[in-house]
Amino acid sequence: MKISLLLTGKTDTAYLPEGMAIYEERIKRYANYTRVELPELKKAASLSFAEIKQREGEMILKQVKAQDDLILLDVSGKSISSEDLAQFIEKRGVQGTKGLVFVVGGAYGFSDDVYKRANYRISLSPMTFSHQIVRLLFLEQLYRAFTIIKGEPYHHG
Repeated sequence: MKISLLLTGKTDTAYLPEGMAIYEERIKRYANYTRVELPELKKAASLSFAEIKQREGEMILKQVKAQDDLILLDVSGKSISSEDLAQFIEKRGVQGTKGLVFVVGGAYGFSDDVYKRANYRISLSPMTFSHQIVRLLFLEQLYRAFTIIKGEPYHHG
């Protein structure tokens, strides 16, 4: 099973890519993992929030294959524990899911079309985080999920 993290825009804070790289290297020991960063929209300042969401949504949907499960990391999604995430991933692997595509949306959220295509919506917390910090938080949780699946000690710490 292939696991992808799909991101809108770039990260402009130096410590985030450094932290992301640490967890991505760890994740690659367990899974076929890739990160896809969609380019920032040109002339976004002249667009409405709705237009930005729509255009970002079109770019997101172009990256998702028909057989992929699309999982939105969304504040209004289902709140789950680290153990729940591990069970979710393990179950999809057993079921023969070809790909899991986790998506961090842009600053204004997801378009209606992306919500319609999504198979699942997960909330990392009832608190709201910037779309940039969520990247690092999710990667840590993805790594933690694999250590739980493998019964390794990281998740106890």
